Amino acid sequence: MLEIQEKLTEGGYEDVRKWAGDVDLHITEALDRGEVCGYIAYSYERSKTVVYAYDDGGQLMLCDGLVRSVMLKSTIKGINTVEFRLADSEGLTALRKLRFISSDEIISENIERFMNGCSECKRSS
Repeated sequence: MLEIQEKLTEGGYEDVRKWAGDVDLHITEALDRGEVCGYIAYSYERSKTVVYAYDDGGQLMLCDGLVRSVMLKSTIKGINTVEFRLADSEGLTALRKLRFISSDEIISENIERFMNGCSECKRSS
């Protein structure tokens, strides 16, 4: 069974730390039967959440789950914007496929509306 949970230390993510710089870095891992199968690294700023890296093992649905978990935590903190400041621009491709960002953007604004999008679809059916 897949679990998504925040890692309490940065061990094993030294490359991400180097890229992110001097921020309060958070790591959320995806675990399948106790084994790490993906992660997302991010920090909270005053008006936005910044995602520095993620690894979904090439699984689009895992990418969706990891990003949505960070978006949910952001909205709980009152943050409504996510910036994808990735070291590897290849990671933007999946984010665009999932419509987290548009083709020429790295910022997702009004994430609360995005997270509630499915509820709007259900009401109109």
